[in-house]
Amino acid sequence: MALNLFNTLSRSVQPFTPLDPSGQRVGMYCCGPTVYDYAHIGNWRTFVFADLVRRTLEFSGYTVQHVMNITDVEDKIIKRVRENKTTLREFTGKFETAFLDDLKALGCREPHRKPRATEHIPEIIALIKKLVARGVAYQAADGSVYFSIEKYRGCGCCYGQLLKLNLDEMRAGERVASDEYEKESVADFALWKAFVPEDGDVTWDSPWGKGRPGWHIECSAMSIKALGETFDLHLGGEDLKFPHHEDEIAQSEGATGKPFVKFWLHGAHLLVEGKKMSKSLGNFFTLRDLLAKGFTGREVRYLLLTAHYRETFNFTLDGLTGAKTALGRIDECVAKLRELAANIPSLNVTPHLLSEHSHLKLFTYALHDDLNISAAWGVIFDWVRDTNKRIAENSISPIDALTALLAWEKMDSVLGIGAKAEAEVPAEIAALAEERTAAKKAKDFKRADAIRDELKAKGWVIEDTPKGIKFKKL
Repeated sequence: MALNLFNTLSRSVQPFTPLDPSGQRVGMYCCGPTVYDYAHIGNWRTFVFADLVRRTLEFSGYTVQHVMNITDVEDKIIKRVRENKTTLREFTGKFETAFLDDLKALGCREPHRKPRATEHIPEIIALIKKLVARGVAYQAADGSVYFSIEKYRGCGCCYGQLLKLNLDEMRAGERVASDEYEKESVADFALWKAFVPEDGDVTWDSPWGKGRPGWHIECSAMSIKALGETFDLHLGGEDLKFPHHEDEIAQSEGATGKPFVKFWLHGAHLLVEGKKMSKSLGNFFTLRDLLAKGFTGREVRYLLLTAHYRETFNFTLDGLTGAKTALGRIDECVAKLRELAANIPSLNVTPHLLSEHSHLKLFTYALHDDLNISAAWGVIFDWVRDTNKRIAENSISPIDALTALLAWEKMDSVLGIGAKAEAEVPAEIAALAEERTAAKKAKDFKRADAIRDELKAKGWVIEDTPKGIKFKKL
């Protein structure tokens, strides 16, 4: 089954085929963070979704060039720089580093390129100059340069490709300098913002005077430089469809005269405890907040991947607790397979044998059905159940165990949950375990049982195996 994805541009599920004539290379751009604060859990749903798309493409045999921009100059950033009495780079650098640390904690593959807006001012200016030359952008009295929706449409171009806009009923004709504006407004938007005293040191020279870029033009300039004037995939949250992504299309196609992106994918909103995230409601979480509560990035990733990307998802703390249990089931099954297949070389499992693995085939089918992650997890837990049953019946050979293990690793190359980090065994716990072993050898089973209970009270379970004691952190 070919990989099928819902293309926002066509409003339908379509077979994905890359622009590359060889059918191998895929250019993928995801709107990255605006580095003025720590990313919250709603942001992370989008970035984990982007990681799922990339991993699925690579799983399907494509070579992906993954680009994610860093927005390091924008209205909110300049306001925070002013309030904190610091420099732009010092301020944004802190949150950029934090973002990349969190990305790693969530098991996301780092993008191949992470262009910063501030490092692409020449490309941004060049793009704006093209728009002015083509007559779809103009300089206003204050020195700022705006994109003209009316002139763009007058050239026969379509504004409203990602969602249906009733341009006759929407408020039009006004000019908007802010990076974000009201959804019901179709407005000329700023490409270059003339310097104002509040900008402080955040300014660059341009043909239109000192100033700085608007938010929308940054993404167009960076994506075109990294991936070309037309590329395969553009991702983001559904809140970016309008105006940000619509404006990206207009200014990119207005400048080049070519289609901008072949496939647009948008992830749905995330609710927290059934409500829209709000600090006043106490349901506003960054990843760091959740880690401080004792959850792991692995558990957060699992929960974010349990719902289809186009469905609004309710993120709860109870759901994270359930994620820990679900991951425990997988970890236990994988550990048993590793023991059974410990002495079998991987070469004994041929690519053909692996490709015919029934659960792997079903997993692939689910993924190729517009990233049907719910069905994919269903296959995973069927695999866990069936594997555990065979292990309990002693009907799984070492070669079968290795095949099952390699199938799991192939599926996990998409899921990205990896293996549970081994907890370091404290000296006190190790000493108690040794004392228990000595008590059992001395046939002092009452003392051995008492130590076992003491270990459990301290959060540890020990298991006697032919290879020695195994420790498990509760």
